[in-house]
Amino acid sequence: MQMAIGLTFPGTLQDEAVISYLCKNYEVDLKIIEASFSVSRGWAMLEIEGREEEISRAFDYLVSRGVKIQKIGAES
Repeated sequence: MQMAIGLTFPGTLQDEAVISYLCKNYEVDLKIIEASFSVSRGWAMLEIEGREEEISRAFDYLVSRGVKIQKIGAES
């Protein structure tokens, strides 16, 4: 499964390697399309690819860290 997503990060995560953690701990591939980060918050548009179960686990992790996820599009 492949989909485009938008992520909004709270400023409290500014010193955490959230995207790197996803790649290392879940069986997903990420492609950063565009991103911007500041001290108070950040956002990123990504393409994520992997099995549906792994993407769901990765999303659960993001939500647990306070990241907001917006699904932009999906492909099988």
